[in-house]
Amino acid sequence: MIRWVSTLLIALIATAAHADQLRPGYLEFTQQSATQWRMVWKAPLIGGLTPASQPIVPAGCIPLGAPQRQMTAFAMISTGKVQCNRPVDGGRIGISRLEAAQTDILVRVAPLGRPVQALRLTAAEPIAVIAATPDRWQVAKTYFIIGIEHIVFGYDHLLFVVALVLLLQRTRAIVWAVTAFTVAHSITLVGTTLGFVGLPSRPVEAIIALSIVFLAVEIVNKTPGHPRLSERMPWVVAFAFGLLHGFGFAGALAEIGLPETDVPAALLAFNLGVEAGQLAIVATTIATIAATRKLSAPALPQVIRATSYAIGSIASAWLIERLVV
Repeated sequence: MIRWVSTLLIALIATAAHADQLRPGYLEFTQQSATQWRMVWKAPLIGGLTPASQPIVPAGCIPLGAPQRQMTAFAMISTGKVQCNRPVDGGRIGISRLEAAQTDILVRVAPLGRPVQALRLTAAEPIAVIAATPDRWQVAKTYFIIGIEHIVFGYDHLLFVVALVLLLQRTRAIVWAVTAFTVAHSITLVGTTLGFVGLPSRPVEAIIALSIVFLAVEIVNKTPGHPRLSERMPWVVAFAFGLLHGFGFAGALAEIGLPETDVPAALLAFNLGVEAGQLAIVATTIATIAATRKLSAPALPQVIRATSYAIGSIASAWLIERLVV
């Protein structure tokens, strides 16, 4: 039983072979004149998309010429013009061949002089309808879901939260540490998104990986009766690293983009989504610890130690990758 639980936990963590791999795709459809629209399609290089996964424009709209293509580190970006000879209200917009994709697509529709619409496409729903009058909660719902997905599938943030719970285990300490982490990353997320502060993404990503390595080492070297710094002042450690993780969240949000007319609502919804995902991770980790303790209390330290080594190994690989590549 001990070996089975350890193997299961390590296998679950090992699926996080790369951090932040499930970056969403992005399709922007912006009106420039009565009949002219600009389309930008950012297809992530990961997530199961193929060259056949291309934008579907509303009926009555015709692409004008071949799009211009640009390759970045994470995506193929195609930019082109579309002529629409009738209103797009009620039209269908989407991505073809999305059924096998493992990533969502954020669609931003910006008509002239009207509210921006934020739509979300999935493998199950690859087509969306452009509303004549968008739901006032549409942007908030879309960015809330994106926030949840970013922390749940942004594996570096996920492993940091898991390691924090494994280190502390006591409910009171976890609450204080998670609260401090939340406050800190909210500060830098908002500050960076609004342009008040900022740091280059490469060193930020490296330090985020280092923060996970630090917690893994703290767990492995934990000694009863001799609390380490992270145990004596967990909220200070969580707050300091939370500031850096906030820059990471802001970088992801910058990749996705914010609707110009609804920045406060989108930013708040994204942050609330991150918090919802974070609480789910904390609850799941605590439940796993409790279940392991119930199955075999003497085995719990061994399981936590094995899991910590797995977390530390993955984070070390990220750190080296982010320093070298």
